[in-house]
Amino acid sequence: MCMTDPIADMLTRIRNGSTAEFDEVDMPLSKVKVGIATILKREGYIKNFKVLNEEKKGVLRIYLEYDAQNRGLATKMKRVSKPSRRVYIKSKKIPKVLNGYGINIVSTSKGIITDHEARKLNLGGEIICSVW
Repeated sequence: MCMTDPIADMLTRIRNGSTAEFDEVDMPLSKVKVGIATILKREGYIKNFKVLNEEKKGVLRIYLEYDAQNRGLATKMKRVSKPSRRVYIKSKKIPKVLNGYGINIVSTSKGIITDHEARKLNLGGEIICSVW
């Protein structure tokens, strides 16, 4: 199976898992996915994540978070920069998601960070996805 966009696959697995009320979802491991999972955990969209090394290939397990009404917190995620169309932006032009209620996850020279951090550090980069 050839996957053209592993980040979109990751977001779809999290969205579908939240909608189906799963406790956890598994996906193939990569450094970028771990960076995204770190931000999602820090911002409160997921409970936790764990890196599992099974034989040759690693697995990223994400534990999903739900609110008091048992609705998934990570159901609104959109891939912005795609392999077919990369979206690079300067720090001053990074858009806010829902007037600051959501976040953009940005890949910069300092690593994968949120749009708030990118503005604070005056760093532009590639907008990976939006979460709200």
